Amino acid sequence: MHTRGVRRWDAKIVAALENLRRSDRLLLVLSLVIGALVGLVVVAFILITGRLAARMYPAGGTGWRRVLVPVAGSISTGYLLWRYFPFARGSGIPQTKFALFVNDGRILMRTVIGKFFCCSASLASGIALGREGPSVQVGAGISSVVARNLGLDSRQVKALVPVGCAAALAAAFNTPIAAVLFSLEEIMGDLQSNVLGSVVLSSATSWMVLHLVLGDDPLFHVSGYQLVHPVEFAIYAALGIVGGLGSVAFVKLLLHLRGWFMTWPKATVWWQPAIGGLLVGLMGYFVPEVMGVGYNTVDKVLNGGVVLKLVALFAVLKIIATAVCYASGNAGGIFGPALFIGAMMGASVGSVAHTWFPHYTAGPGAYALVGMGTAFAGIVRTPLTSVIMIFEVTRDYNIIVPLMISNLISFFISYKLQREPIYEALAHQDGVHLPTAQSRAVSERIQVRQAMRAPSAVLSPEDEISAALAKIKDGPFDAWPVAGKEGLVGMVRNSELEEAASAGPPGRKLADILGNSGHGLDHAPDAEHLPHVHPDHSLSLALERMGASHLHALPVVSRANVRELMGVVLLDDILGAYGVSEVNSNAGAKK
Repeated sequence: MHTRGVRRWDAKIVAALENLRRSDRLLLVLSLVIGALVGLVVVAFILITGRLAARMYPAGGTGWRRVLVPVAGSISTGYLLWRYFPFARGSGIPQTKFALFVNDGRILMRTVIGKFFCCSASLASGIALGREGPSVQVGAGISSVVARNLGLDSRQVKALVPVGCAAALAAAFNTPIAAVLFSLEEIMGDLQSNVLGSVVLSSATSWMVLHLVLGDDPLFHVSGYQLVHPVEFAIYAALGIVGGLGSVAFVKLLLHLRGWFMTWPKATVWWQPAIGGLLVGLMGYFVPEVMGVGYNTVDKVLNGGVVLKLVALFAVLKIIATAVCYASGNAGGIFGPALFIGAMMGASVGSVAHTWFPHYTAGPGAYALVGMGTAFAGIVRTPLTSVIMIFEVTRDYNIIVPLMISNLISFFISYKLQREPIYEALAHQDGVHLPTAQSRAVSERIQVRQAMRAPSAVLSPEDEISAALAKIKDGPFDAWPVAGKEGLVGMVRNSELEEAASAGPPGRKLADILGNSGHGLDHAPDAEHLPHVHPDHSLSLALERMGASHLHALPVVSRANVRELMGVVLLDDILGAYGVSEVNSNAGAKK
């Protein structure tokens, strides 16, 4: 009897756990667990990086150490990233969004480990990058690993990815509210996401862990600032212009250099990071403030401890050093450097203003504070997050209105001069087409994957036109995908094949006419505007692209590789998905 009773209780417990696993209540429980776990990992990341840096740069060390250590650190981590951890390069934000929107939230434990240790070594050696972006990828990876090991489905795994992101940023920046906003505004692209509750719980839990271990100190210590005279609003607006232009210069330089490095032979990938290490080392030999993330220097500037010529020099050198370090393939983010650059630009504007109008303006530190948010809004393109983040890291509310004015102007200039946000541009350079904010807004509608089908035939560029016509005889498509060794090449119409067969000499191949059809991948100026769709696109977008390309059939391709053909979507199938049958459409046409 006793054994039978125990078995019944075991069965009830197993059933309860299974019901919990299948319900959304488990996500709330896991949000607390993940928040605490990620908080501990990020605290360890901060402590290890700081202690490694103290050993690499002991008090009284020679100047040449500032040259040799970054080179040694970047070349060693570069080899590890190339050989063992290829998905741990860069900041981690594009990789996290790729995992969320393309890979069903899947991030490998190996990537988490590689990101943690490579970034610790890289940042401790003095590379001019930050820890916040890598922390986000580590947090997202921990969430993914925990969820998948618990056997959760892909929907639940994807719901926990932003939970880990918020927990990581809350601990790395000591900003729990901004962490929530960033996870929703940038990672999810939806401030009304249904994971809001889970994200808030994980962020708060991680922040509490940070405070229990490291104490209650803010990231920066600032004096109390206040608006001296209404004329300052005009100066803050000017700072917004300077910050916007500086942000665009930084983003364009980084993207240009990264594109240039990507043209180098693959055999050079493992030592390319050493170029960034060498540059920052040479700069650091003369100007040590350029090395690392530079929060100590920012703290001095916020309290008015650096002169005009130096802050202007720091801004220029940091833009160059961070762009080269990131573009060459080092592991690290751009959050911290963005704040450093903004603080230097703001202090430069504030120093000039205070020299010309000493009785109408606050000191340079107030403008440095606003400049931090201004650069963040221009570079990362999250204006709401940047306002709340600066408030949280400084705990000074008096500067909020000038910050909002400057941020808005910076964001507007950045948007006008660099249409594509930096993280989407970085993903595009890697051949990944992340969903835009517009496409994410309609992601809950009927999607292409619900109407796509496998193509009944795929043509080859090497097919003779006569053979291609025979292959597609009596087929349902008005245009057919053409794929070669490298994948999808383009689309060719039935009418184009028939015209070429009647006009040209025998033996001509599809490759001879594809370039003239206007539907070949190799002949379009922008891959994002080619006649194709992704599985998570809305059917309304597919209809728009059919109208623009005058095709009734579009190839469905992977977001990770536009040449990977996943299927075909037809106009009739789209109409069917909306409940409009071919019979009804023909009847309507006759009327």
